Amino acid sequence: MDHADYAILGAGAIGSVLAAHLARAGHTVALLARGNRAAQIERDGVILRGLAEFSVQLPVVRNPTALGSARVLIVATKTPGTAAALAALRHANFDSVLSIQNGPGKNDLLAQAFGPQHVLGALADTSAELLASGEVLFTRNVNVVIGELPSGTSERTQRIAREIDAAGVRCVESAQMLSREWSKFCAWTGLMAVSVTTRLPTWQFLSDPDSALVIVRLVRETARLAQALGVDITDESVLPVASMARGTEGDAVAKVQAVGMRYHATAPDHRMSSLQDIDNGRPLEVHETLGYAVARAAALGIDLPLLDAVYRLIASLDPGRRTPGP
Repeated sequence: MDHADYAILGAGAIGSVLAAHLARAGHTVALLARGNRAAQIERDGVILRGLAEFSVQLPVVRNPTALGSARVLIVATKTPGTAAALAALRHANFDSVLSIQNGPGKNDLLAQAFGPQHVLGALADTSAELLASGEVLFTRNVNVVIGELPSGTSERTQRIAREIDAAGVRCVESAQMLSREWSKFCAWTGLMAVSVTTRLPTWQFLSDPDSALVIVRLVRETARLAQALGVDITDESVLPVASMARGTEGDAVAKVQAVGMRYHATAPDHRMSSLQDIDNGRPLEVHETLGYAVARAAALGIDLPLLDAVYRLIASLDPGRRTPGP
């Protein structure tokens, strides 16, 4: 494909949700996929179940060199192997590039590949699961958030947010994107760690007082790192991380449990993507996320003992076992 409105790198759960909705809304979409997943989509299209029930046929790009340009590149792969995947797209022209991957390191990789002037911040508080059948179960449609880095608004971010939202995936623009990304990351470190170690549904480990306390302590350590980097955190995340960092542990645990009860009421079957990965034998995003935080803290001389211990524990569980930690 020579040109597309949207190029989406990664045909997993969230990449498929975005691609299907944007294509159904009339945008030209190039979905970069490979292997069995590419064959599934070429044969059956993208099939959504759950919050959205429809299927759509759209072009699958197996060879990245076949893509000439796109107005927007959305990176929706898991973080392992991102640098190599982006290197294969360096020849292409993109007006804007953004990543909905986990962890703050994603924006540095985009800037290295395409130049910082093209990079937007983004996060996805949206959930789906790629089933063995190839269908995608769409379970949570809260928000994709897009904005200029480190802050600010622009015509391009407004347009992208408007198009994604109009397509059916809730999306908003934020004028404080770096803060929003780090606030999500503070919450994600706790959620990811407890998810893969307990193997419980999300509502259940959030509601349990002991696992909620572990989440609180991990959130607080990650918030210390954000503060040292000069990034303000907010409560605009899946967990109210700013309030959790300021108040007592007891109050913070109660806030986590309250979120757990909301998940129980609205998304009882929700499972963290990291839990889906470990259950299916896929590499975990542990080095690029928890390992990233541990390495940044060490470089700044900050001691994050629980995060460091949990990182090494989860690294030992990683089906990928790709690289040693810092």
